[in-house]
Amino acid sequence: MKHIKNILSYVSTPLRLTAALLLLTACSGGSSTVQFHRFERLLFNSPVENLQAVLVDSLQVYDTPLLNVEPHNPQYMQALGAFVGDPTVRRIYAVTDSLYSDLGWLEDELGGALERSRRLYPEMKYDKFYTLVTADFDDYRNRVFCSDHELALSIDRYAVGCLPGAVPAYIERMSRKEYIAADCMEAIARANIVLPDGDMTLLDYAIAEGKAIYYAQQTLPKAHDTILLRYTADQLAWMKANTEQVWGWLIQNKMLYTTDISQLRNIIDEAPHTNAFGQSSAPRTTAYIGLQIVNRYMKKSGATMQQLFDNSDSREILSTSGWRP
Repeated sequence: MKHIKNILSYVSTPLRLTAALLLLTACSGGSSTVQFHRFERLLFNSPVENLQAVLVDSLQVYDTPLLNVEPHNPQYMQALGAFVGDPTVRRIYAVTDSLYSDLGWLEDELGGALERSRRLYPEMKYDKFYTLVTADFDDYRNRVFCSDHELALSIDRYAVGCLPGAVPAYIERMSRKEYIAADCMEAIARANIVLPDGDMTLLDYAIAEGKAIYYAQQTLPKAHDTILLRYTADQLAWMKANTEQVWGWLIQNKMLYTTDISQLRNIIDEAPHTNAFGQSSAPRTTAYIGLQIVNRYMKKSGATMQQLFDNSDSREILSTSGWRP
C-alpha cells in the first residue's frame, strides 16, 4: 500500500526547495489548541545577515523531517538570503501580513475541527502548525503541506486577490480566507488516506477525493458544500442536476477504470469547467461523484473513519455503497 505521509515528496523540485527553505516559524499567541507558528514574520523581520543565527537558535524546536531546515548548509543559506531579499517576494509578504495579521479565527476553527476529528479518528493527531510565504503561485494543489502530525500553510496563496494577475480568475475565487480551514482539513485527510498499489484508476481518484471531502464535512459541519467542493453556487446546482449524465458518460466511455492520466486531467484537476460538458459545467466532476459514493458507503457499511481511510479497494467501496445516480 502507498501511504501518503509527506506531501512534499509529491511536488516539483523547485517547490520542494522553496518549502524546505521556508518551513520554520515564530509562534503566534492565542488560547486555541491550535497555534500557528508564523515563520514568514521571523524570516522577513530578521536582517539577512542574522538569518543563520536565527535559524540555528530555532533548530532544536523545528528539526523535523517536514521542515528540513539546514542553516549549516551554505547553499541553503545563500538561496534563503536571495529569497528574503527579493523585492517581489517582500511585497508578497507585506500584502499577506496585512491581510492575515491575526489568525486567531483560523486557530479556533481548526481547533474545533480537530477535536471532532479526534472523536472520529483517535489515532490521527496533529500538534504542530506553521504558516509560510512561498511566493510560488503556479501549483494550486500545494497550498497546504502535511506530514502525519504537522501542517504547514502557504498563507500567501490566500492573498492573491490583492496581487492582480497572479493566478487565473477561477483560482483567485478559491483563494479567500473562507477556504483555508476546509483546505487544511482536506489536506490532513489526503495525508492519511491509503492509496492502492500501482497506477490509480479514475475511480480510485474519485473515491480518494470523496474521502477527503467527507472528512472535511464531518469535522467542519458548518462549512457549505460550495466551500468543501470549491464550486460556485451555479456549479453545484449544475452538478446536482447532471450527476446522472456525468456518470453515464463515464460508463459509456469506459473511463471509470482507466489509468491513462492524459484522459483524466480535465476531469480531476482544478479548472473553470469540465471540457466534455461545456463551459457552464462544474469542474472535478468525479470528486462530487466520489463524495456521493463515500457518503452512501459510510451509511451502509458502518465503517469508522480510520477504516474508511485504510480501505484502498475502490471497487469494493462502490459495490458496498450500491450508489447510482
